[in-house]
Amino acid sequence: MAIGVKVMKRPSDEVSYIRATLKGMALTFKHMFQARVTMEYPEAKSTDDWRIATRWRGTHRMMTDEQGRSKCVACGLCPQVCPANCIKLVPGEDEKGHRYPLIYEIDEFRCVFCGYCQEVCPEEAIHVGVHYENAEYSRDRFVYDLERLQAQTHPVSTLWDPADPRGQ
Repeated sequence: MAIGVKVMKRPSDEVSYIRATLKGMALTFKHMFQARVTMEYPEAKSTDDWRIATRWRGTHRMMTDEQGRSKCVACGLCPQVCPANCIKLVPGEDEKGHRYPLIYEIDEFRCVFCGYCQEVCPEEAIHVGVHYENAEYSRDRFVYDLERLQAQTHPVSTLWDPADPRGQ
């Protein structure tokens, strides 16, 4: 199989870059006189023009049942499907035969926020939320254990909203 090479020739006559320069300057001047778009972030987190997309994937959240226990049945699907290998799950079983996680940890530094854990969960126990303010003072605070995942109160992501015009 031969490789084809296309040879491009430069224009032989003198090319004037004044027109391109004037077009660039016109664009710059147009933006100079438009209204500024600056959001005072901590005070105003969203406006009518700017909001977080409904399919935004942020910090994880573990859902609980009516008794306050985790909905997770420690099936092991979320650690298997996780491409970043950031979920650690150690299953346990009580005397009645109900499975539950002894250890459930998510390393938020390693996580790529793909949402596979939410999609594969048969009990809809783990969700990615819309929380995006994740500032901490030490790296070990980014490993979320089961108690911290259950304590999250932010709303969860819908991952895909067909009615959202920005999702296409």
